[in-house]
Amino acid sequence: MDEQIDTFGKSLTLMQDNALLIKQLQAKDERALSLLYDYYSGALYSVILKMIRDEGIAQDLLQETFITIWGKSHQYSADKGRFYTWAYRIAKNKVLNFIRKRDILIQKEDLSVYKIEDEPVKFDVEFTKLKGAINQLEEHHQKAIELVYFNGLTHREAHEEMKVPLGTYKSYIQQALKKLKANYGSAVTLLFMMLK
Repeated sequence: MDEQIDTFGKSLTLMQDNALLIKQLQAKDERALSLLYDYYSGALYSVILKMIRDEGIAQDLLQETFITIWGKSHQYSADKGRFYTWAYRIAKNKVLNFIRKRDILIQKEDLSVYKIEDEPVKFDVEFTKLKGAINQLEEHHQKAIELVYFNGLTHREAHEEMKVPLGTYKSYIQQALKKLKANYGSAVTLLFMMLK
């Protein structure tokens, strides 16, 4: 019992210390940034590395993440969630933006040397089934799925894009996934978990 109280006390002290550090960070205290970096960089680096799978790029993206944390620290509010969750979203968005830019900027083949033939395009059968199942959804469900799973927006960003309340948006996602699962099968759940 005393051990549980001691652990709780340490957790409470750590949370209070973090709250103080975050306030200092928002006041542009470089020491607070350094301490928060020490607390959170390992976890954030791990997330970035799992997504990007390149240590050098992961280190650069981690640095960019903390530059953004420094620059946008005034936007963080403890009322909206934990600091780690806020920092995690910044890191995730840095990685997704990097991937999007890289895919656009890197042309993997010289397409000008290939002769274009009138050969029908062959799609993967599973992709075609999934696309067909998504097309069977109501328009607002299609849009909700597209924004999160294919455009990489967060639920908060997507509900603003659709101009509906967050709770309504989340119900669109749940309804759409339920309909897809009914029409397409349980494999759709696994597919969307991999995309997320």
